[in-house]
Amino acid sequence: MTPMSSTQPVSTAPATSSGISGFHGVRYLVTDVQRAIAFYTTYLGFTLEHQHLPEFATVGLGPLKLHLSGPGASGSRPLPRGPRQEPGGSNRITLRVGDLPALIARLQDVGLQFRNDLEVGPGGKQIQVLDPDGNPIELFEPAG
Repeated sequence: MTPMSSTQPVSTAPATSSGISGFHGVRYLVTDVQRAIAFYTTYLGFTLEHQHLPEFATVGLGPLKLHLSGPGASGSRPLPRGPRQEPGGSNRITLRVGDLPALIARLQDVGLQFRNDLEVGPGGKQIQVLDPDGNPIELFEPAG
């Protein structure tokens, strides 16, 4: 077997032979699915697409499907190996916004919690708002 170089493709097989048919969504673990639905639909503009309370719901924003898994959902069950699955962490979805300072002010006015202060870099501005279970959502306004 020859070592791979940066000029060699990782796979020469068509994408369809991988068995993966496409992007399905992002799963967030939550402690109260109904509360999470209210948060995402009320404050961030998501729409409710499916629910099976109290275990599970899917909310959508454009092509993004966010799967909200409560404690009784199959996606929240204990793993046979590794750490316990729980809300929070540093992985996050990023939502593009047009006027970040105005959105921050609106969300602060209703008492939402932020993980950090507004950060400004060469690519734009960003801040992380927390859902009721501590899952971070990055709000991002591109530069320019």
